[in-house]
Amino acid sequence: MARRRWGELEKVTLSSAVLEVIESFGFERTTPVQSATIPLLLERKDVSVEAVTGSGKTLAFLVPMLEMLQRRQTDTPWTSKEVGALIISPTRELAFQISEVLDKFLEKKELSYLRQKLIVGGSRIEEDITAIKKESPCILVCTPGRLEDLFQRKGDLNLAGRVKSLELLVLDEADRLLDLGFKATINNILGYLPRQRRTGLFSATQTTEITDLIRAGLRNPVRVSVKEKSSISTPVKLQNFYKIIEPEEKFLGLIHFLQSPLTSHGKVMVFFPTCACVEYWVMIMSHFLHNRCVLGIHGKMKNKRKNTVEKFRQEANAVLLCTDVLARGLDVPEIDWVVQWDPPASASSFVHRVGRTARQGNEGNALVFLLPTEDAYITFLKINQKVELNELENADHDKEELGRVLEKLHRLQLKDKDIFDKGTRAFVSHIQAYSKHECNAILRLKDLDLGKVATSYGLLQMPRMPELKNRESTNFIGPKCEVDISKLTYKNPQKESQRLEKLKIYEVSGEWPGKKKFKKRTEAWEQTKKAKMDTKTKKELRKAKKQRKIENDVNKPKKRKPQYTQEDLDELANDIRLFKRLKRNKISEEDFDKEMGIED
Repeated sequence: MARRRWGELEKVTLSSAVLEVIESFGFERTTPVQSATIPLLLERKDVSVEAVTGSGKTLAFLVPMLEMLQRRQTDTPWTSKEVGALIISPTRELAFQISEVLDKFLEKKELSYLRQKLIVGGSRIEEDITAIKKESPCILVCTPGRLEDLFQRKGDLNLAGRVKSLELLVLDEADRLLDLGFKATINNILGYLPRQRRTGLFSATQTTEITDLIRAGLRNPVRVSVKEKSSISTPVKLQNFYKIIEPEEKFLGLIHFLQSPLTSHGKVMVFFPTCACVEYWVMIMSHFLHNRCVLGIHGKMKNKRKNTVEKFRQEANAVLLCTDVLARGLDVPEIDWVVQWDPPASASSFVHRVGRTARQGNEGNALVFLLPTEDAYITFLKINQKVELNELENADHDKEELGRVLEKLHRLQLKDKDIFDKGTRAFVSHIQAYSKHECNAILRLKDLDLGKVATSYGLLQMPRMPELKNRESTNFIGPKCEVDISKLTYKNPQKESQRLEKLKIYEVSGEWPGKKKFKKRTEAWEQTKKAKMDTKTKKELRKAKKQRKIENDVNKPKKRKPQYTQEDLDELANDIRLFKRLKRNKISEEDFDKEMGIED
């Protein structure tokens, strides 16, 4: 589809206020998804839009939304208790981003009456209720959990009553909404909304869950699918690379890459598999990348995430370590490289991660680190997502340099037990995440040399975990001198004080407070085995005894029921009649005793 200039859309005339803001963004032409979607929404049709990340979906629903709200204002002005549009996004970061773009439009004097309110978690719900009642927003940008809470809240807000005149509902990154488990929440929200509304569903991929949601929430929708000319699922100007690296050299390879001329300047995102990995490597990398701003974001962070994203935008040479919480929606056009420490949990996540670069027609690059045992992932990605990976020239790392890096990692952990704790948790969580990989047919845990992987984390010792049971870790490289882990101290005075208190209790009781208790084995292995055999024998004896009892009950002759003659039955019936006559006072007690043959 050819790109059109803004304002040249078929059957559409946009207001001057909207066009002025779009021009201020520097967008001279509409993207294909905007050219296809905006006219359909303005013709009051429901749309289901599938388009690659970075294709301009945000303006594709904000522009028609503002036009629809302005048209309604002309006919019937919006009251202070009416909500005209709802925009639901899966993450706070994406909601903040949409709200920021929308603010640019609402700053115009002609559109200032269309107030908006950002509704996300992380704050007290009472604050949101007070703000909605006070500010009377016409547009709500929200995350699904908080919106559902507001609908279910009993009180004087009555959000369900405010949305009776709803013009447009937008579900942004709908596939991500369902991936995060919001299906029931979305269905509950749909139950509060009027049927006479327009709905726009925007996603990067079409799934079975998306199809179900279309059936439930859209009426005769028009499907819009915008594909790149190359028929791949990643942006056209994105170059994808891979690098084969030995497990123990992974951190060294990452540091080399971030210090290379390719990435020594500009913004870089590095994706890790777990929150614990992000926490550990943020602490470590600041000691290796002295001239770079190193930031970290993961799903367990709440209020800090917005400030971190903003700092990443402002810093010219920043490295952002993150989990898949930022794999969708983050729009920072200046990102030059996206690096992946590991292949992501699913093939679709790969596409969303690399889509953080090469946005809005800019060039971008992405790199994924692969172990020698993971080379089949290259073919898998080509077949599954039609993504071609090119090998990045691999610089050889000498043993001495690896030794120096490991020595520095060991020193950092010896100086602060907090770094040691975070490193251990990061390694354990990494291995556990790897064992649950969607592509576990080709990325198998049993193929990993866990000793070498632990070496890359710079651990002081191998942790105790089920995955290490019955597996050798002879290739683990620890510190040169013997380390007593119990004597490691925290730099944080509060944590160190708590550790010393627990140490005193341990010295008295012999048990570390808060530690899970395990039953100590005080007898020989032969005795334990004999006890197990005795228990097994007793169970078998009880089972045999029970079986014999069942067989005896089956073979035992059944007791015969007593046989009654007709004479016996007649006599019993006569006695019953006499008793009834006595109760009704139709016969005296003397006559009753006489008839029954009872003597004094």
